[in-house]
Amino acid sequence: MSEKFNIIGKPNRKVDVMNKVTGQTVYAGDVVLPRMLHCKLLRSIHPHARIKFIDASEAEALPGVMAVMTGRDLPNKFGILPISEDEESLAVEKARYVGDPVTAVAAVDEETAEAALKYIHVEYEVLEPVMGIEEGLKPLNGDEAIHNYADQDNIHKLVSLEFGDLDDGFAQADLIQEDVFFYQGNTHLPMEEHATVAHYEPNGKLTVWSSTQTPHYLHKAMAGVFDMPPSRIRIIAPPTGGGFGGKTDPFNHEMVVAKLSMMTGRPVKIALTREEVFYAHRGRHPVLMKVKTGVKNDGSITAMDFTSFLDGGGYGSYGVASTYYTGALQTVTYNVPTYKFQAARVFTNKPACGPKRGHGTPQPRFAVEVQLDKIAEKLNINPLDLRL
Repeated sequence: MSEKFNIIGKPNRKVDVMNKVTGQTVYAGDVVLPRMLHCKLLRSIHPHARIKFIDASEAEALPGVMAVMTGRDLPNKFGILPISEDEESLAVEKARYVGDPVTAVAAVDEETAEAALKYIHVEYEVLEPVMGIEEGLKPLNGDEAIHNYADQDNIHKLVSLEFGDLDDGFAQADLIQEDVFFYQGNTHLPMEEHATVAHYEPNGKLTVWSSTQTPHYLHKAMAGVFDMPPSRIRIIAPPTGGGFGGKTDPFNHEMVVAKLSMMTGRPVKIALTREEVFYAHRGRHPVLMKVKTGVKNDGSITAMDFTSFLDGGGYGSYGVASTYYTGALQTVTYNVPTYKFQAARVFTNKPACGPKRGHGTPQPRFAVEVQLDKIAEKLNINPLDLRL
């Protein structure tokens, strides 16, 4: 049959394979422009702290340092979702996790920029941190909220949806199974760390090369952050050395190098270290789940009550969408005639969680599948037959 086709069934070479295996593919970190400066970020050493004072005079005086930037230089906020535009290019009033960028340096090389960070003095007022779901669900009782726009205290988003008569569904069940599951969460680990080069030209046009999965979202975010017409901004997304969802947000380092290019009149580049990639994060949410499912003796589901609590980290990212997604697939995979879903995403003082390969859905999938195995064992039904 393969002889009838030119492509299907034929071992054709991938169009990009030769450049990749010979090392000729140009990634964002490979971009080099004339007179290019290098950027490094000074990050918070506290999970939750108000920024009282920044003194960068010693760093600015170092030979080779061309500019030092703070959050006051670029205060406009941004975010991937309009409902959660809570991120800053650099922390303005307070830091919300260990690693939150506070200041940025542009210098003639990476070594000089790195050295200059040691000469920047930041005075913090340390605030009470929130380090997990249980803490995030508690009333503030005088403690300062991580953000001031949450649905309730440190609860970023509350969701409640119900379909059908849940009480009647459970009344029809021969067996009711109740469980609590916790998914620890995890993060991406692409071979290529995030990198960005920005060039603000004398004609007022901004060109940005970035290891991003979503150049159009970055384009929109930058237009808002810089109050620039979108037609004056060009985003170039070179081949990406792995992303898996972790490069789908607009990031503060992208905004920072663009602003530093405007301040210096020269191209500016940043390449995150592996440690900094973990600060950028946007990995899979840790989720605490309570699942109650009613079934007939033949294994058919009569009702399900599903509750999820998400650890969102310090910023919104895709979190509102992820919250809904933790309840979206239960009724897609199996026939669930009556269903109730409640969820809460809490802010915590950790790097923000977001999208990672089907964000919000692997966690409840794990919980429901484990519970169905338990139900199958109690009903003495083959787990595959129960699912079918």
